[in-house]
Amino acid sequence: MTASIIGWAHSPFGKLQDQTVEDLIVGVAREAIAHAGIAPGDVDAIFLGHFNAGFSAQDFTAALTLEADDGLRFKPATRVENACATGSAAVHQAVTAITAQKAKVVLVVGVEQMTLCSGSEIARNLLKASYLPETAGIPAGFAGVFGQIADAYFSKYGDQSDALAMIAAKNHANGVGNPYAQLRKDFGFDFCRNESAQNPIVAGPLKRTDCSPVSDGAAALIIASDEVAANAPRAVRFRATAHVQDYLPLAKRDVLAFEGCTRAWTEAFDRSGVRLSDLSFVETHDCFTMAELLEYEAMGLTAPGRGAEAVMEGWTRKDGRLPVNPSGGLKAKGHPIGATGVSMHALSAMQLCGEAGDMQVPGATLAGIYNMGGVAVANYVSILERSR
Repeated sequence: MTASIIGWAHSPFGKLQDQTVEDLIVGVAREAIAHAGIAPGDVDAIFLGHFNAGFSAQDFTAALTLEADDGLRFKPATRVENACATGSAAVHQAVTAITAQKAKVVLVVGVEQMTLCSGSEIARNLLKASYLPETAGIPAGFAGVFGQIADAYFSKYGDQSDALAMIAAKNHANGVGNPYAQLRKDFGFDFCRNESAQNPIVAGPLKRTDCSPVSDGAAALIIASDEVAANAPRAVRFRATAHVQDYLPLAKRDVLAFEGCTRAWTEAFDRSGVRLSDLSFVETHDCFTMAELLEYEAMGLTAPGRGAEAVMEGWTRKDGRLPVNPSGGLKAKGHPIGATGVSMHALSAMQLCGEAGDMQVPGATLAGIYNMGGVAVANYVSILERSR
C-alpha cells in the first residue's frame, strides 16, 4: 500500500490580515477537495499543521477544518506540530495512516498567521522552536541563532557572503514565477550582496535578503490510497518518506554538520532506491540562506565546507544540474510556519504534473523535499514521483 497526492490548494503567502486562521483553513480545504474530485464525505481523516506558539489567539484549531463542509463533521481531526517542519509532520501522518490502512482518503491542511504580531512577539514566538536555556536572550530571535551559525561557518571555511547572496538572488529570481509567493521581485546579486538601508545587517553576517519573510498563508493536500488514486485525475506517489529527530540543544551537536538532515536524506534514498543525482529538483528549507548552504552539504551535493560551489557554479539554478527551490523557496515564497511543508509538497506535485506554470522545471519526474524544524532538529524528507 502506497499513498499519493491527488489534489491540492494553495493560498497566496504574505500579509493576509483581512483573513482569520479559520478563513485560511476553510478556503484551502474546500479547494483541495474540489481539485481532487472527491466528496467531503469521502475523507476518512484530517491532519492540520499549525505551529501557533502565540501567533494566533485561536488555539485548538484542528476542528476548524470541519467548517469547510458539513460532510466533514464527525471525521477525526488532529492538529500536528513540529516547529517549522509542522506542515511536513502533518503530511507524513497522512501517509502513515494510509500505508497502515487506517484511511483511504486524508485531508491535510497547513496554516499560519504571523503578521498580526509585533516584531518582538514574532521573535519571541519563533525562539520557541529553539532550546530556550541556550537562546532565550539572543538578539534578533531565530535570525540571531543562524547568524551565530554563519559566523562559525565563516570562521571555519572562510567568508561565504558571495554564496549566500547568490542563493538569495537565485531564489528571488525563481520566486518571480510563483503566483503564490510573497516576494515576487528579482533583486539581483548586487542588491543581495551589499549592505544598504534597504538591505541592512540583521544578525552576524546575515542581511535582510538572507532571511525568509514573516508570512500568513495556508496550503492543503488530498492524500489517497492506491485504490482511490487509480481513479483520480492525477496522482503523485510518495516513493519514500523519512523523519529523523535530533537533539534540541545545539551544544550537544555539531551545528555545521546538519547530521539529522543527512540521515533523513540517506534513509529516504535507501527506501526509494534512488540517488540524489536521479532527482529532477529539490525543494529545501531555506529559512535563511545559511540553511540552504548547509543543506547542500548535508544532502550530499558537495563535501563539507564546499557548499558554495553548488550555487556559485550554477548547479542549483533552475537550469542547473539539480535545481533547488524552483518555487523561490521560503526566501521568496514566504514562510508561514505550519503551511510551509504542505506548500512544498503541493508545489512539487504541480511540478511533477507539469502544472507549475512559470515555475516549471522542464521534464520533471522525481522530486525531493526537505523540511526542517529548529536547527535541523526535526528533519523530514519526501521523495515524490508522478504515477498518473
